Amino acid sequence: MVGVVVVSHSAGLAREVVALVRGIAGEEVPVAAAGGTEDGGLGTSLDLVEAAVREVDQGDGVLLVPDLGSSVLTARLLEEPGRVVVADVPFVEGAVAAAVTSGTGMPLSDVLAAADEARTVRKL
Repeated sequence: MVGVVVVSHSAGLAREVVALVRGIAGEEVPVAAAGGTEDGGLGTSLDLVEAAVREVDQGDGVLLVPDLGSSVLTARLLEEPGRVVVADVPFVEGAVAAAVTSGTGMPLSDVLAAADEARTVRKL
């Protein structure tokens, strides 16, 4: 399955999004939180993101879903075409769509497309 890493400035926010994703997509989907800094502050840590990528990488690729600003820049440092891809998608909706699609065994390109499609899903 494609791994999904939620990259946020906040460790708490990243953990909660992952909890929501697991609740919807299931515990078997490889998803990890990479939030905050090593000392628990607000920010983004390249080391934490790298560790999360290693944690969820099952050989089918990894999708990084950043929240904003420097998390996007940090995630882009890890991009490897066809292996590690950054998704420019809504943070929560994109992470959920990616994980649900990953859980069906779809390839990285389809997981990215599903996350991207979350941008157009209206709530009302």
